Amino acid sequence: MKMYSEFTDSELVRLLKDRNHEAFAEIYNRYAVLMFYKVNQMLRDEEPSKDLVQDLFVALWDKPELIQENNNLSGYLYIGARNRVLKFIQRNKLKNDHIASLAQYASEISLETIQDIDERELKIIVQREIDNLPAKMKVIFEMSRKDNLSHAEIAEKLGLSDQTVKKQVNNALKILRSKLAVYAPFGLIIIELSKRN
Repeated sequence: MKMYSEFTDSELVRLLKDRNHEAFAEIYNRYAVLMFYKVNQMLRDEEPSKDLVQDLFVALWDKPELIQENNNLSGYLYIGARNRVLKFIQRNKLKNDHIASLAQYASEISLETIQDIDERELKIIVQREIDNLPAKMKVIFEMSRKDNLSHAEIAEKLGLSDQTVKKQVNNALKILRSKLAVYAPFGLIIIELSKRN
């Protein structure tokens, strides 16, 4: 049987409508970080951003019948997130010009514009933080994650001990998780960091 991570969004939505918890968890894992990133871009305030995203996914679980199986799931979630941001701004009568202009921009975005929403932006952020690692640590980390090399293989290539390589990878993960914590408020581990241990 296929892993839930291998299902398409449409398949997951179909299972969600049958109250499948694993399908919901996969949708959450797939989109919660990205939705938080989008909401927090507009509000620039982590706590209400977390609350709005949490509310978005609670509503998805409570009323899965509202989403069509052939709809773009990321687009549907984005529209839901955007609407919550707009209501939050109106409810709190926020006057900040930045927020007001972002809200205006968000309200003008059509579904067609966001058909390609994915983790692209998040990956750019992750790569930027990887690029900021100390040079040696970055080389070792990228050999581990991008080249899929084991600690032993990296150690052999660089003339280092297994322990040194392991320590460098673990330190890199610690630094990256700390830097990227704002994008993973629900304790999710960024996919890019977890491809291989």
